[in-house]
Amino acid sequence: MSENTRKIIIAGNWKMHKTRHKARELAEAIVAAVKHHQDLPEIVLCPPFTALLDVVQAVQQSPIKVGAQNMEHRTSGAFTGEISPTMLTDLGVGYVIIGHSERRQFFAETNASVNLKLKAALEHNLTPIVCVGESLDEREANLTDSVVSRQVAAALTDIPQTESLKLVIAYEPIWAIGTGKHCPSQEANRVAQLIRRTVSELYRNDPASGNSDKVQAGDSISVLYGGSVKPSTIDELMDQPDVDGALVGGASLQAEEFVPLIESSQKRIKQQLSRV
Repeated sequence: MSENTRKIIIAGNWKMHKTRHKARELAEAIVAAVKHHQDLPEIVLCPPFTALLDVVQAVQQSPIKVGAQNMEHRTSGAFTGEISPTMLTDLGVGYVIIGHSERRQFFAETNASVNLKLKAALEHNLTPIVCVGESLDEREANLTDSVVSRQVAAALTDIPQTESLKLVIAYEPIWAIGTGKHCPSQEANRVAQLIRRTVSELYRNDPASGNSDKVQAGDSISVLYGGSVKPSTIDELMDQPDVDGALVGGASLQAEEFVPLIESSQKRIKQQLSRV
């Protein structure tokens, strides 16, 4: 699968923002803004758990998809406060963010728990957006590549290649999330290439990989960038050939900031279509 056929995705992670009413209002505003657009990317809205059903209902007559920000890997049981994959699919949710750095930092998520959640998401036909990225200390110590490669490899442990094709990976440098610090687009593209090479290497000897000289597993997955993405930086980001979209935080909380990100991705899609 080439750059021309990978899915372009603009996903909004609303984090712990928006009541049910405000979430529905925002979802409806985004639906209205893109209603007559053509060549749209995959648009994914990820509200808090309390607003999932309202957002699912708000977008049901549109191509927009809904994702959860987290989930428990078990399907049921005495796990107070957790939400299972079956609860998400029952609501009509199609995506789930897994391993976001805030989950790793504040809620003790590990590479092992990310792997368990990834397996559960795939088992229940949820499209996982698996987040990887380094801290500021790790970047300054020139550990970006080793940290990101290790996180990718750990997430994909015991995942067959045929299943890996269903996931999305988001490179989110921790030091650029919600800080206003900007990761240069060329560097985001370089790390996206690293992610693809890591995935390809993991499946190099897998029979499902086909002719390894021509087919690389990493070329088939969508790789997003996340970290203070906003209208002023999205065009340069979408010009990068190995970046297939964005996982957006703060700029996804207002339609007037989120819609320009969608429109920028449409330019990329039109360029792809012109080359097919």
